[in-house]
Amino acid sequence: MEQTLDHIRNFCIIAHIDHGKTTLSDRVLELTKAIDPHELREQTLDAMDLERERGITIKSHPVSMHYTAKNGEQYLFNLIDTPGHVDFAYEVSRSMGACEGAVLVVDAAQGVEAQTVANTYLAVDNNLEIIPVLNKVDLPSARVEEVTNQIEDVLGIPVDLPLHISAKTGIGVPEVLEAIVSKIPPPTSKGVDAPLRALVFDSVFDIYRGVITYVRVVDGTLRPGDQISFIGSGQTTMLREVGIFSPDQKPVDALYAGQVGYLVGTIKDPADIKIGDTVTHTKNGADEPLPGFKEVRPMVFCGIYPVSTDEYEKVRTGLEKLHLNDSAFTFHPESSVALGFGFRCGFLGLLHMEIVQERLRREFDLDIINTHPAVVYKVKLNDGSVEDIDNPVHLPDVTNISQIEEPIIKATIITPSDCIGEIMRIVMDRRGVVSGTESLDSIRVILTCTIPLNEILIDFHDMLKSVSHGYASMDYEPYGYQPSQIVRLDILLNGEVVDAFSCMVHKDKAVARGRQMCKALADTIPPHMFKIPVQAAIGRTIIAREDIRPFRKDVLAKLYGGDVTRKQKLLKKQKEGKKRMKEFGQVNVPQSAFIAVLKGTAKDE
Repeated sequence: MEQTLDHIRNFCIIAHIDHGKTTLSDRVLELTKAIDPHELREQTLDAMDLERERGITIKSHPVSMHYTAKNGEQYLFNLIDTPGHVDFAYEVSRSMGACEGAVLVVDAAQGVEAQTVANTYLAVDNNLEIIPVLNKVDLPSARVEEVTNQIEDVLGIPVDLPLHISAKTGIGVPEVLEAIVSKIPPPTSKGVDAPLRALVFDSVFDIYRGVITYVRVVDGTLRPGDQISFIGSGQTTMLREVGIFSPDQKPVDALYAGQVGYLVGTIKDPADIKIGDTVTHTKNGADEPLPGFKEVRPMVFCGIYPVSTDEYEKVRTGLEKLHLNDSAFTFHPESSVALGFGFRCGFLGLLHMEIVQERLRREFDLDIINTHPAVVYKVKLNDGSVEDIDNPVHLPDVTNISQIEEPIIKATIITPSDCIGEIMRIVMDRRGVVSGTESLDSIRVILTCTIPLNEILIDFHDMLKSVSHGYASMDYEPYGYQPSQIVRLDILLNGEVVDAFSCMVHKDKAVARGRQMCKALADTIPPHMFKIPVQAAIGRTIIAREDIRPFRKDVLAKLYGGDVTRKQKLLKKQKEGKKRMKEFGQVNVPQSAFIAVLKGTAKDE
């Protein structure tokens, strides 16, 4: 049924990882009776096992609820759950674009963290009304007054209505619902009869119904049977069903201005739906799309190969199924001399890459090898053209390159003040520049720095956690490109280039990286019947080398005496055989060698 605009509240909940965002969602579902108490479980909106294990939200789950306020009026609440990680920042910004307000949850024991700052700035950019909430106030370690001052000083949000809650026990949550009614403004719209404009903020794939698109209707009305168009992608479709989330999908007769829901058309390919796109009627539709739409491009790439070539089709099927529910993840076939046939995959960031690989192993029972992750470099050629290179193998000849630009990120690191020296050393070791420091409170500091994206791909986050004893937190955003002395580093086994080990590194770090990779391979590849040189090279220049010692068969064991020339003859024959074996022998590279190179550590025997 049509709900008057002044009785609709569209909001999201934002927080740092493990500050209680999903637990608060559970309590809101309980209080609004949106879900049967018998069906309620912890982290209701986190459906995936990975989400529940890691305590993070990977896929957003909107839900519509009816709430009767203390003034006796009934309100429609649309909670648009958002992923919290930086990899999904664009999806978060589009989800926020579908809201008028945000509930900012801050852990009273841990205080303001890096993602708290990043998500708050994102909410401010989207002109949302922010309601700060202090969670876990019942803990003995809660620092209520101190954290309240942090919210005011660091985030610049006045805490005139202090909401102290415990999402786990439900203390203070009813006051949060009342604050949503009083603080968050109702949606603005040109009315239900205006030309249709609806914001696409997510989509999922259903094997029976095709692509299900999540929308927030800004102007106009959506009904089954309508012919609609997507302004950004140019797709058109006939609507077969529209509905709301309560929290499961529930079909309705129409979606009106201000409401959040889903629509099902005849589109079968998730790649045709772009997050942030605008839906309008094909006839008499809106001319102006909603602001903020942009094409999402992968930031990090790596190769994914089956350990056994027999599983190639099984890996393809797994990647296709994952792509159906995650159109930001891309893949296309490629082949490697060392690894055979596989796929080049593109991801939004490191967490995104890790989650896709983990889901392939768990949900599809696949044994896969992933190559060294790489970023997209802009390669300017002598003829003035520019190529985007995400695979070192495709780098043009060095004589044709005039300049290579690498992607830069702007990182915000919150760390205990006694660890600042170590953190700054790590940043500078990774070619980063610290642009500013700011005191957060008496024990913590905010560092702002710029670092090449390539430098944080492997173990940067682990090192931050290690030197800060787990207390440092980091968030980052893209910061453009800058020219850099990037070279292609190749690894040669027995004189042959193994393309799976090729990577792009800064010239100053090439020698150290080459030695590290050679050592890791020499320690991991088992001995063969002939000596194997492991070399790192830039172009034709060898910059590092390790040797894998051969097995040596004792050909003299059967001799029990006689002239020395008999021994020399056998040894000479063995030497000739080794020489021939080295020319034609194949080097078998075990899976553990790829893992050792990826982690940058040699295996300790």
